[in-house]
Amino acid sequence: MIGHQQTGAIQGVVITAVSHEGLRVSVNGKPARLAIVLDDGTVVSAGDDVAREAEAVAVNCYRNQLQGKGFLRVLSVPLAKTATKT
Repeated sequence: MIGHQQTGAIQGVVITAVSHEGLRVSVNGKPARLAIVLDDGTVVSAGDDVAREAEAVAVNCYRNQLQGKGFLRVLSVPLAKTATKT
């Protein structure tokens, strides 16, 4: 786990991470979006929200590792819906 993680496994795809910019992706030099896709092809979500969520989970997992909590699983959970008054 310690050391450089292998990257470049997806032909033409470049995913970048900058601490103050978040995750970005390009395909053959053209901007692209990250997406969550079900097995049947349904796109659940795509774009900046997916990138931010993926980054937050990865960062929280890394922080747990630094705190000696590497055995814990980091989950992304849906935001609680706020009750609306009728």
